[in-house]
Amino acid sequence: MVTNEAQAESVLFGDLGAVKALPSGASIILSSTVSPGFVIQLERRLKNENKNLKLVDAPVSGGVKRAAMGTLTIIASGTDEALTSSGSVLSALSEKLYIIKGGCGSGSAVKMVNQLLAGVHIAASAEAMAIGARLGLNTRKLFDFITNSGGTSWMFQDRTPHMLDNDYTPHSALNIFVKDLGIVSHECASYKVPLLLSTVAHQLFMAASAAGWGRYDDAAVVKVYETITGVKVEGKLPVVKKEEVLCSLPPEWPSDPIDDIHALDQSNLKTLIVLDDDPTGTQTVHDIEVLTEWNVEPLVEQFRKRPKCFFILTNSRALTSEKATALIKDICTNLRNAANSVGNIDYTVVLRGDSTLRGHFPEEADAAVSVLGEMDAWIICPFFLQGGRYTIDDIHYVADSDCLVPAGDTEFAKDASFGYKSSNLCEWVEEKTLGRIPASSVTSISIQLLRKGGPDAVCMRLCSLEKEGSTCIVNAASERDMAVFAAGMIQAERKGKHFLCRTAASFVSARIGIIPKAPILPKDLGINKEKNGGLIVVGSYVPKTTKQVEELKLQCGQILKSLEISVDKLAMKSLEEREKEIKRAAEMADVFLRASKDTLIMTSRELITGKSPSESLEINFKVSSALVEIVRRITTRPRYILAKGGITSSDLATKALEAKCAKVVGQALAGVPLWQLGPESRHPGVPYIVFPGNVGDTRALADVVKSWVRPVRLSSTKELLRDAERGGYAVGAFNVYNLEGVEAVVAAAEEEQSPAILQIHPSALKQGGIPLVACCVAAATQASVPITVHFDHGSSKKELVDVLELGFDSVMVDGSHLPFNDNITYTKSISLLAHSKNMMVEAELGRLSGTEDDLTVEDYEAKLTDIDQALEFIDETGIDALAVCIGNVHGKYPATGPNLRIDLLRELHNLCSKKGVLVVLHGASGLSEKLIKECIERGVTKFNVNTEVRKAYMEALSKPGKDLVHVMSNAKEAMKAVVAEKMHLFGSAGKA
Repeated sequence: MVTNEAQAESVLFGDLGAVKALPSGASIILSSTVSPGFVIQLERRLKNENKNLKLVDAPVSGGVKRAAMGTLTIIASGTDEALTSSGSVLSALSEKLYIIKGGCGSGSAVKMVNQLLAGVHIAASAEAMAIGARLGLNTRKLFDFITNSGGTSWMFQDRTPHMLDNDYTPHSALNIFVKDLGIVSHECASYKVPLLLSTVAHQLFMAASAAGWGRYDDAAVVKVYETITGVKVEGKLPVVKKEEVLCSLPPEWPSDPIDDIHALDQSNLKTLIVLDDDPTGTQTVHDIEVLTEWNVEPLVEQFRKRPKCFFILTNSRALTSEKATALIKDICTNLRNAANSVGNIDYTVVLRGDSTLRGHFPEEADAAVSVLGEMDAWIICPFFLQGGRYTIDDIHYVADSDCLVPAGDTEFAKDASFGYKSSNLCEWVEEKTLGRIPASSVTSISIQLLRKGGPDAVCMRLCSLEKEGSTCIVNAASERDMAVFAAGMIQAERKGKHFLCRTAASFVSARIGIIPKAPILPKDLGINKEKNGGLIVVGSYVPKTTKQVEELKLQCGQILKSLEISVDKLAMKSLEEREKEIKRAAEMADVFLRASKDTLIMTSRELITGKSPSESLEINFKVSSALVEIVRRITTRPRYILAKGGITSSDLATKALEAKCAKVVGQALAGVPLWQLGPESRHPGVPYIVFPGNVGDTRALADVVKSWVRPVRLSSTKELLRDAERGGYAVGAFNVYNLEGVEAVVAAAEEEQSPAILQIHPSALKQGGIPLVACCVAAATQASVPITVHFDHGSSKKELVDVLELGFDSVMVDGSHLPFNDNITYTKSISLLAHSKNMMVEAELGRLSGTEDDLTVEDYEAKLTDIDQALEFIDETGIDALAVCIGNVHGKYPATGPNLRIDLLRELHNLCSKKGVLVVLHGASGLSEKLIKECIERGVTKFNVNTEVRKAYMEALSKPGKDLVHVMSNAKEAMKAVVAEKMHLFGSAGKA
């Protein structure tokens, strides 16, 4: 589409112009805003071409955005023949199509009149906002008033927000009105019509263009007034530097009120009841119970426990205003009845809401008061340190990197259901109550009062509020501020004051004196050994969540299975398509979880909203209910569940997992609560991570998942042996040669709950190759007990260098056949390489006699470990474990039995302990229980076992079987029995 008359002229009649190339009878649609006179002249010129070319005068309205959506308004005129030939094209391009009678030029005449009005309205809007700013009015409030009054217009409502936000990203460039109003002036001069308003407006746009703003949005015409008057129409609060603002505040109140809060709570005996509009409100507490049902009976049970606090999960943010109101009334009625039933119960209700000001306010507060009676004050306190929410001078800020952004200018304020404009909380109260509570009537507790006056000053201010039903804003920029306010509020309550609180999570922890504790990890809950994968469900749509999910997939893509669920299919398509999408996701998730894969189920990231807040909530419900159904159909018990987003986490807990109660055990990350589901739920005791949609930086979700993902190995070889050293037992390292051997060791370890080591000898590697190693690594990874993979007796440097790349957890460097100094050089070179890959290194000093895998060392070649050489060897090589030679042998011991130098073992262990080196013993087959215990008492942490397991395998093969699978099964069971016996002998059974 061309911009002006000159461009239209050039396209049609210039060099390589279209007219010469067009076939006879072609139609030309002119959609630019040009003068009617130009269109009339153009039609005549086309007729003179004698090609029966038909012109349609069809200017458009709607701009680039509506053009992309196919919702333009088109004003078409021309001959009947021209309009008929172009009708289908015009209909396809437009949402509204007006046919103007009178021939070519009539459509442009209508567009010209439209542009006159549009330009004058924009200029008048700029003038009105400029005089308002000059008069010192709040321009944003002025805009709101005019929008709801007779002085408004479509252009005023559409363009003035650009002025208030000082955002002149060009949706329609200012120069367009320089052109269009110029057309108006020129065209109408010939009709001798005085156009006083449009002429002045035209001059105003030309002045703005001359000042360099021609390519800005046309709302930038207001800059002419701003330049002349020196005032700013902008109604936008500035983004400020966080550090500068926080440093400018007075010093914090010098003493921590936490002890006072505990003491006051003991004498106050008031229970804090938190009605949480989504589960994320538990993000600052621990060791607190959460109820997901609110019948009188469970409430009576809670009151009888006399807790200092408990939560009731309402999930009201997912409901319509009417349903949320009814729900809060129902809960408050049950609370009152339960308290009366128990007797002598006093409590304060907190309506825990979003720290970015979204939710049903004032509807929920009104509902609570209608049941519980009027309060002395409503306390509004959205401060939440972990989420970066600060309230300073009554302005609520959201931290973004090192800046503080006024909440009304953030993505959260644009929420389809709970959007707002005011960042000043006094004005926010007026905005949300539709003027019922004027901003001028809202009081506040300033940071200056908190930091200079302390709890007593807070109490005095709260007690001095003039009337029932006051509204009080709490400013806060630190946890200490919050604690000071909480202590002062408790004092006021002891004097008989009653408050209803609308707060974020930080208030709750401060009010009950919670002392923070470190984030909870899987090992803290004893689930690090469970095999199934964890389940991550993402439903939140805020941009922060989308960035976090992208980072999660980037960092954890190789260890995570992802399933994206189409929101379009769930919410907008047929029931059949919805069912297929749900079934696909549930079935695939089950497969992944059983395979020990952490699994991400996420809704597609396109945000689909309705035409009204209620329609948007309905779409949200369809998506959330589909996620519920997917999780309900997953039959595998996950290691943990992480739900991202408030509505998502609530619905999954109550509907999919059927939890009626849960315990908040702490946080998985600052601001990210961690629950353990109650015994009545589908997965009792499973850790449930409630990850708010608006918490954490871009890496936060990935950090939590990485700390909770099942480790590839539950332990390293070094950790296994260190645990054995501390626990006074030893771990068996069992040589394996095939699948049956691997399965025998793993099965025995899982049945006996014992750690174990799968050990591969060079001769076994030569026969089994990489597939054998892969089999061992996979078995160790999938095992429910700690199992590692060890390469034994690496006597070739080339072989060991290759082995380091195959996935082993540890290696034995065997240079015992070399002279002492050569052994040191050889062992040290491999040790450096292995340590760079975090692998444990074992080495042998001395030499064992006997035969292992066809490798025989004669008695005359055997040599005991020398204590002096051992000291030098350890210092020079940097090994982690020393295989000692104290009379032990590979293979069978002589008929006279083992003759171990226990005294030498004691000396070697004393030396190794000082150096932090572990002691291991080869040749454990055939050692008596007494000798084994003596060796463990003197520091042996690992015994190598081969001969007895091999013997059991060979004997099983000699027994006839019906089929190969029976032979394999018998061999496996025979080996498993020997392995299990050794685990009991070594004391490792039950230690996993």
